[in-house]
Amino acid sequence: MKTIVATLALGALLAVTGAAGAKEWKTVRIASEGAYPPWNATDPSGKLIGFEVDLGNDLCRRMKVTCEFVAQDWDGIIPALQQGKYDAIMSGMTITGERKNVIDFSVPYGTEPSVFAVAAASPLAKSLNIGVDRSDLNNEAAAKPVIEKLAEALKGKSVGVQVSTIHIDFMEKHLSKVSMRSYDKMDNAGIDLASGRVDAILGDRSVVEAIVKAEPGKMVVVGPNIIGGVIGEGMGVGLRKADADLKTLFNTAIGDALKDGTVKKLSTQHFGYDITPN
Repeated sequence: MKTIVATLALGALLAVTGAAGAKEWKTVRIASEGAYPPWNATDPSGKLIGFEVDLGNDLCRRMKVTCEFVAQDWDGIIPALQQGKYDAIMSGMTITGERKNVIDFSVPYGTEPSVFAVAAASPLAKSLNIGVDRSDLNNEAAAKPVIEKLAEALKGKSVGVQVSTIHIDFMEKHLSKVSMRSYDKMDNAGIDLASGRVDAILGDRSVVEAIVKAEPGKMVVVGPNIIGGVIGEGMGVGLRKADADLKTLFNTAIGDALKDGTVKKLSTQHFGYDITPN
């Protein structure tokens, strides 16, 4: 679940070649980071794999177009869309109001909360478990005491997050006095947590759980499942604003995939649980 901040002003000014008028879509090029499992990943041969690749191929089949997946580093993924290097983004990208100022989105195809992870032996393993399983930032009255407890527990500590994500937005808005360290990829944040260079990491539940499972016994997931507010509306296909016809195709295909259980089936296969939007 990610947010682009630094590229917003640039993206708003970029011209989109061939954007005028509807086109007949035969091939749709879809960008994905390939480094955010289980949403998307890269196998040893360099091929993009993961939930979004499988879902994207299913959506393209429904839209009767040919899918071409393209690997793209996260920090340049919106500018490259605007420049016409590909037609869509499926890369664990959260729908946020800030991002909608620059690009358009399909309806959500998945959603999950954000969580912290800490070293299993750290005092934070206890202090960050504050007795609340779920915190909805849209409910400000209920969220306020939760945020206060998180801030107190993390006082003097450092939290690793991926660069240009909603998790940076969360830290800046709600935990601004807590030290934050940004990483190009969540895997690198996990490496630093395991080695003690940061005290905690914050990210999407599935990604954080994958990091924890990769180092058995070293780290644990803690704290409430955080949803709403800057955490966004769920993951959607990122699109150029001019491509309303492509948005319609994706919306119809996603609606059908949600209705017939394909999204649930694929998410259970890749995540181990259902990420179907509420």
